[in-house]
Amino acid sequence: MLVLAAAAAALLRTAGQRTEQAPLTFVARQGPLRISVIESGTIQAREQVIIKNQVSKRTTILYLIPEGTQVNKADLLVELDASELLDEKINQEIDVQNANAEHIQAEEELAVAKNQAQSDMDEAELTLRFAEQDLRKYLEGEYQNQVKEAELRITLAREELQTAQERLGWSKTLYDEKYLSHTEYMIDQLAVNKRKLDLELAENDLQLLKDYSHPRNVDRLESDVKQARMALERAKRKARADVVEAEADLRAKEAKLNRENEKLTKINEQIEYTKIYAPFDGLVIYATSAKRSSRSSREPLDEGQEVYKRQELIYLPTAESVKADIKIHETSLEKVKVGLPVIVTVEALSGRTFTGRLAGIAPLPDAQSIYLNPDLKVYNAEVHLEGDTNRLRTGMTCKAEIVVEEYENAVYIPIQAVMRIDGQPTAYVRNAAAFEPRKLELGLDNNRMIRVLSGLTPGEVVLLTPPLHAAVKSTETAIQLESPPEKNAERQFEAGFEANENNANE
Repeated sequence: MLVLAAAAAALLRTAGQRTEQAPLTFVARQGPLRISVIESGTIQAREQVIIKNQVSKRTTILYLIPEGTQVNKADLLVELDASELLDEKINQEIDVQNANAEHIQAEEELAVAKNQAQSDMDEAELTLRFAEQDLRKYLEGEYQNQVKEAELRITLAREELQTAQERLGWSKTLYDEKYLSHTEYMIDQLAVNKRKLDLELAENDLQLLKDYSHPRNVDRLESDVKQARMALERAKRKARADVVEAEADLRAKEAKLNRENEKLTKINEQIEYTKIYAPFDGLVIYATSAKRSSRSSREPLDEGQEVYKRQELIYLPTAESVKADIKIHETSLEKVKVGLPVIVTVEALSGRTFTGRLAGIAPLPDAQSIYLNPDLKVYNAEVHLEGDTNRLRTGMTCKAEIVVEEYENAVYIPIQAVMRIDGQPTAYVRNAAAFEPRKLELGLDNNRMIRVLSGLTPGEVVLLTPPLHAAVKSTETAIQLESPPEKNAERQFEAGFEANENNANE
């Protein structure tokens, strides 16, 4: 233990002064011996609701219920400054209205886009139908009529030519017999020539219709059909694109509206969080009071103080059961375990003792203690108190004695009388007029006395101030004595615990 190191250092400092004085001794005793670990702590409610600040921004306390007040459910505990949140609410309501207007506009634009898309597609489909009808009309009607009309003109021209030729034949006969004049004969001759030209023109027109006009008209009408079909496809694609764009814009405006509404909802929630009400009946305890310690720099909770998000404000116990929060030094961890009996004394209640059991030990050292002192390693632990605890109040300072072992008839000597020589626990025992080193088998210690399992009998005298050269060796040994007890001591520790528990119950 650390006490051994201090004792050894003291021996070194005072060895020269005691050379002429009688050596300090101790008579080995046999009797009751309690092996325990004593730690300081505070009383806390075992079950309690921690009321925290839920406002996301730093804010100021406007009203704070006095500490120690017995409150009923729904009583106002804390009121925080909400002026900044109220300003944000007004601005956010304006943003919500603007977002709602944009959302309505986007809905109307989507309806217009769908209507225009349908109109454009209907017009393109109608144009395609007209183009297909024009092609069929030409192939199945107009072209046939044009061919028939050209053939009819050829037939008429041929018949007129035949008639003119017959008339010319009669005219020649009459001209030869001097019944017609030369002029009249020439007129009939010109009529025949004209009818020949008309027949040739009619035949050429039919040929032109079949070889040139018809293919050209077919190509033009088929092109009109193809262009109309492509225009219909473009209209459909454009309609889909316009509708998709309008729908995307509507979704964006809807998402914006929802986001603005969510912001407004959060602001309203934050405003509600500025007033904290009691969730049930209880006694008000400030978190700063419950966690206050000699090394804490946190100011007591008060009106006008600025608080941050998730800061603990008030504790409300939910049951009558209490506990003691203690910190166990790392050097004592090998001795203690969950379930050991604990005797608690409270400074404010002089003469009263309370009993309980060690309910839990943290797996890691306390971070705050390490931050304040990197060389200090302590572990948070809880002691659940039993029996009548009505007079205990949260925040009371206490001392907890964890009973590791309790022996009714044990041999023990002071811990500073033991040192290690060649790795073995050794004490200097009076033999006649001298002190001789003797190997001992040791059990647990309570930082003052250590149990002797073998090697020493009650009544024998041990030297508390070993020789200087041995004391120098024991400086390192004193630290090694903090190592875990021997296995047989551990077995006796486990066996003795049940006896202690039975005695405590009695």
